Amino acid sequence: MALAKAGADVAVNYRERANAANAVCAEITGMGRRVIAVQADVSVAADVRRMAAKVEAHLGGVGILVNNAGIAHPRKLEEITEAEWDEVLTVNLKSVFLVTQAVVGGMRQRKWGRIINLSSVAAQTGGAVGAHYAASKAGIIGLTHSCASSLVRDGITVNAIAPALIETDMVTSNPNASPNLIPMGHFGSVDDIASVAVMLAMNEYMTGQTISVNGGWYMS
Repeated sequence: MALAKAGADVAVNYRERANAANAVCAEITGMGRRVIAVQADVSVAADVRRMAAKVEAHLGGVGILVNNAGIAHPRKLEEITEAEWDEVLTVNLKSVFLVTQAVVGGMRQRKWGRIINLSSVAAQTGGAVGAHYAASKAGIIGLTHSCASSLVRDGITVNAIAPALIETDMVTSNPNASPNLIPMGHFGSVDDIASVAVMLAMNEYMTGQTISVNGGWYMS
């Protein structure tokens, strides 16, 4: 919605929550922007290809990509199963690779693009979820650096945002996520992240950066 307010047409991806996606679309339509909701599991290559084709058919080439799919299963190191490890790495990290790969060709042709990847303070501190989650989010930072380097001459910027304990369903359902972990003493809001995403979409001279939005938990 923040990108729509800034003037973008928007594709809203969802996996299961169609009603929530359609509610977002209704608000964006009310802003006078074009919008489409597309069901796809972004950890599955065939779904990603279908999603990209549908978005391009309805809205045109993708100029701004926000990779923000993520799951979190709080676990101690010794409790993480191989299946959980694979699922978290696939959903959180592989999805960024798949969706980026699906749209970057058009960005290169148009010589313009903004790719914004949602990492986490867990990549920097270990976080409050577990080793599988921290590894997936650290991988996003490495992928961001690689993509930024390879696309820097094509008019495409690639940056990451590393939030900490934003007040979402994922955070509030995690018993290990306490505002006491944050020096500011409270959870962040989704608007705190959205404003950074809009800034990165507008900025032409930032690439390969990780923007920390974490209430002072990790300082760089």
